[in-house]
Amino acid sequence: MARSSTKKSARRSLLALVVIILALGGLAAGLTKWADGSMNPRLGLDLEGGTELVLQPQLNGTETISEGQVNRAVDIIRQRIDANGVSEAEITTQGGRSIVVAIPGQPTAEQLDALKKPSQLRFRAVYVQALDPNASQANPSGTPTGTSTGTATPSGTATGTGTPKATSTATPSTSATAQNGVVPDALRAATTPVTPTPSGTATTPAPAATEAPAPTAAQTEAAIKTQVSTGLVGLGWDKAKADAAATKVAKEYTALDCSAPGAVDKIQDDPAQPIATCGEDRVTKYVLGPSEIDGSEIADATSGYQPGPNGQPTSIVEVALSFKDAGKAKFAAVTKRLYGLQSQPPLDQFAVVLDKAVITAPQARAVITDGRASITGSFTIDSAKQLAEQLKFGALPISFALQTQDNITPQLGEEQLRIGLLAGFIGLLLVVIYSLLQYRALGLVTVASLVVASVITYLAVTVLGTTHGFRLTMAGVTGLIVAIGVTADSFIVYFERIRDEVRDGRPLVAAVETGWKRARRTIIAADGVNFIAAGVLYFLASSNVRGFAFTLGLTTLIDLLVVILFTHPTVQLLARTKFFGGGHKWSGLDPERLGAKEAVRYRGRGQFGAPGVQRPPATVGSARVADGKAQA
Repeated sequence: MARSSTKKSARRSLLALVVIILALGGLAAGLTKWADGSMNPRLGLDLEGGTELVLQPQLNGTETISEGQVNRAVDIIRQRIDANGVSEAEITTQGGRSIVVAIPGQPTAEQLDALKKPSQLRFRAVYVQALDPNASQANPSGTPTGTSTGTATPSGTATGTGTPKATSTATPSTSATAQNGVVPDALRAATTPVTPTPSGTATTPAPAATEAPAPTAAQTEAAIKTQVSTGLVGLGWDKAKADAAATKVAKEYTALDCSAPGAVDKIQDDPAQPIATCGEDRVTKYVLGPSEIDGSEIADATSGYQPGPNGQPTSIVEVALSFKDAGKAKFAAVTKRLYGLQSQPPLDQFAVVLDKAVITAPQARAVITDGRASITGSFTIDSAKQLAEQLKFGALPISFALQTQDNITPQLGEEQLRIGLLAGFIGLLLVVIYSLLQYRALGLVTVASLVVASVITYLAVTVLGTTHGFRLTMAGVTGLIVAIGVTADSFIVYFERIRDEVRDGRPLVAAVETGWKRARRTIIAADGVNFIAAGVLYFLASSNVRGFAFTLGLTTLIDLLVVILFTHPTVQLLARTKFFGGGHKWSGLDPERLGAKEAVRYRGRGQFGAPGVQRPPATVGSARVADGKAQA
């Protein structure tokens, strides 16, 4: 009964391994057909070549960039590139100012934006919010590009900024819709927005006969100056300083044309000063107060589908933020102050500003003390993931523009790859020869195990290239070659444990089980040390060293998988064959060749056997003992 159970267990293990291999193969084929994948591993910069980008800092006026800022930018860009895998990019500085990025393959427009954008997140109070007359003329339909609801009212109050909405995980949450609110009288005629209809089109209500004429630039500036100065004094600013800053930002507001290309890029983003800027829809203009919270206060940022009231995920894509302790306190103070201004919209709104553009401006309808916020809107899963990664890794100290983009040839080329693969083949051949000489027919199990491990490794590297951007470099190839020795070491430990048990006089079936129990601990300990070393290298090193560490860690896990699901079950089944179980001299488990102890073992039912040898069952009553050996 025990033997039957052992056979079934071994067969189940082999079946599980077959399922894993077929699943990996099917996944690789599916990614090749439907997800722009490939049945070949993706190669790194040194083997395939790629693209070289030169990023030049964008400075305003007398602004300068320091060496520390450049080094910080290099670290952040490397984190952004490596966020989805080991892409093996090379990032260096040039002239102490520019940054040179060499990445494998051809980057997409989204990848270029992720490299250049600083992703500076700031939370600012809203002083003025209105539709840009220039943008309204450029977009007569008035249909915002984002989520919008609401209608215009005679008082100038409107909802629907066309920007993504923001909510909070606190209860009650902040408003999901940003509002224009009541603006100064001088601005009312210029801030009455159009109303989108359910079909997506928009109509403008006919102006009343008594409607006031559009304010002049001077009137607009005066109204904004009063609004902003009052807000700054409320923050504790000196009156004269507040008036000077309000005058400056009022002139910037009237001169700002959100519909002009690159309008936001020209804005000077001083966190200590109020600014005039645009919404991401390029339709709404804002005057915002000084930055009260910035991206450095974010503890974590994740993306995904927003959960509904019942905890189940909805179809709404969100970027969830959690603040550090200091940021949590600041966020609570801001929402408390703005919550007290609900009767004076838009002064009860706070704007979430990313790279000088407002992505949302919700009302503060509660004091949020848990330090959690959620940004939702016109995001896709990919764009939300990209934004979350940029916020999590931090903002670049300055924005960069693409100066040049050139294709580069492989640094090593096919010849070096061929030499590396040849070295791996020679190492594999030496392991096979050693296994056959040392273990004879049992060495064929080593060969088969190496083949299985190679197939799984190839499929895993191929799938990871498509799903996580992993690219195989020469350092990675080196890790695969080193893995041959790691895998062979596991087999040697196991086989030697079996031989030790045979030498002690155990039958082969019992020797296999006892040897496996003892070898398993050693194999797991050795692979654990290798995996820890690979993990330390991966997280503390960069560039090519990470590629070596990744492949070493991956093949270490595959080694454990193959030993448990293939090598041991195969030996279990072979131990019950006549060739191996009978101790054939070419099996590698011959008791006489191994110097097994001479001892008589009772096998039950009147049967006796020499150590390590399993003879066919004898007829009851026909066995006799002579000279300490069983004879039939």
